[in-house]
Amino acid sequence: MSIWVILIIYLAVMIGIGVYCKKKTSNVSDFVLGGRSLGPWFTAFAYGTSYFSAVVFIGYAGQFGWAYGISATWIGIGNALIGSLLAWLVLGKRTRIMTKHLEATTMPEFFERRFGCKKLKIVSALIVFIFLIPYTASVYNGLSRLFSMAFGFDYAYCIIAMAVITAVYVILGGYMATAINDFVQGIIMLGGIVAVIYFALAEKGGLFTAMKSLAEVSDAGVPQGSLGSLFGPDPINLLGVVILTSLGTWGLPQMVQKFYAIKDNASIKRGTVISTLFAVVVSGGSYFLGSFGRIFVDNLEVGSNGKPVYDSIIPTLLDSALPDILIGIVVVLVLSASMSTLSSLVLTSSATLTIDLIKPLRSNMGEKHMVRIMRIFIACFLVISVVIALNPNAYITTLMSISWGALAGAFLAPFLYGLFSKKITRAAVWASFISGVGITVVHMVLFSLGWFPGLVEAVQGLGWKLNILSPINAGAFAMLFGLVLVPVVSAFTKKPEQEIIDHAFAGYQSEI
Repeated sequence: MSIWVILIIYLAVMIGIGVYCKKKTSNVSDFVLGGRSLGPWFTAFAYGTSYFSAVVFIGYAGQFGWAYGISATWIGIGNALIGSLLAWLVLGKRTRIMTKHLEATTMPEFFERRFGCKKLKIVSALIVFIFLIPYTASVYNGLSRLFSMAFGFDYAYCIIAMAVITAVYVILGGYMATAINDFVQGIIMLGGIVAVIYFALAEKGGLFTAMKSLAEVSDAGVPQGSLGSLFGPDPINLLGVVILTSLGTWGLPQMVQKFYAIKDNASIKRGTVISTLFAVVVSGGSYFLGSFGRIFVDNLEVGSNGKPVYDSIIPTLLDSALPDILIGIVVVLVLSASMSTLSSLVLTSSATLTIDLIKPLRSNMGEKHMVRIMRIFIACFLVISVVIALNPNAYITTLMSISWGALAGAFLAPFLYGLFSKKITRAAVWASFISGVGITVVHMVLFSLGWFPGLVEAVQGLGWKLNILSPINAGAFAMLFGLVLVPVVSAFTKKPEQEIIDHAFAGYQSEI
């Protein structure tokens, strides 16, 4: 009963914030960016809660805690230092200044105005819409598994209910409702993760006893003692996870768009500290908790496709370690993380479709009409994501890796270099789009869809230390390849027009 009370209060507060913020969303800038007026706390929490969701807490923490033991905590540390601290230091100020000067409200608009090419906007908008869908489905997947554990609900009903609730408050209040809810959700996440770790470790006799039990675990693929070691049984593939989940945020439209909306440079400095500390606690704590999965789960569940269901590890751990009242807190914790991520994803996708694809076809479209269309697209986007998530064999890590690999592989390099360098060419941007999406899609077709079992078996038989079958390593490679490809292509292709360069970088001079 206590779980229901906590849940109902939480949902009522969220929807109430959406109703309150509806009065403050009179135009597109208000709906998409909150009028570019958010301070450091709201922006930092919006960044952190969009970053970490059920995908991390249920999917990644469970699977990689199981695979790498205590060394999985390095993923959380990488998220804090690379995905938060460095992202804010390198991207924050320059993104805010250039996007404001170019009057860009989405990443596709940035590519159009920074490089002077409308086709870049159209193609990047399509990439955003297509590849944000599997990420959204992965969030539903993790959230629904936890709800099934806590309430005994059917998996499908959980997914549909979460879609409806997300739609209500995002459609009503837009970015401002999302940001305020993110702040409330972030506070719940910070307190909840600390409480869960404390009680989970207490169940096994404290930290040192739990570490000793973990070090004693061994099976066919994990030498005894390796799960309790500093770099774990597989440091090479662990590095691939760190790169994907940390560097990937630099090229994700729903993440960098947070810098568009922040109020001023002073807010960026304070937001950097807040965001980094948030990531240390939430991401570091999630992977640290997941690393003890093996001492809580005796027999790992196997799915209908014959593969282990890693997404069940954390729910099983929580069910065996926590009293009912704390399970209620955890449900709200993961719901908080997931709803904030979902709201960011659907808002980014609907804004991209409306501003970058629909508006150019109807030049006389008014502000209120655009906001209305965005709300319709939010509903459509959620429906498509739900259909994908209803596949019980669609594992969280696979869905997220495909999404992040394509988006960050395509966008990270041209976005990053575009903020700093005047030498980046349109051809280089196109090359990055093609390589990022191409590497991800080709890898998915060959190894993730099960269409070529003979090829998969042949690669497995090679016994390479670097697991090239992993969509995570493919995504990490796509990002790093783009960082090399863009300056190389720029060196051998037609230079950008000086007028475009001068206009794009004029904002920095005005700021000075």
